[in-house]
Amino acid sequence: MAHIEAFHSSRGGGDFLGLRHGRSGGVEIVYDDGVTRRMVWRVKTPGVCVERVGEALGAAVDSLRVVPALMAELRKRSIAIEALPR
Repeated sequence: MAHIEAFHSSRGGGDFLGLRHGRSGGVEIVYDDGVTRRMVWRVKTPGVCVERVGEALGAAVDSLRVVPALMAELRKRSIAIEALPR
């Protein structure tokens, strides 16, 4: 069974950030704005604690600009990611 964490914006917008285990076994971050954009990143930092990634998602989801806030939160925690093709 996959471990999934989901964070929705409390501002009432459709912004969603999710944390999941991908098919290859790695941790993935999913962003969806509820309208047009869906983005997926793979966490590249080996041995990263899923709770640390979840903290970054929780801190970023209520920002007005969720993706830049997410990138800043991940940088603060020294978590490297790579974009996955659609």
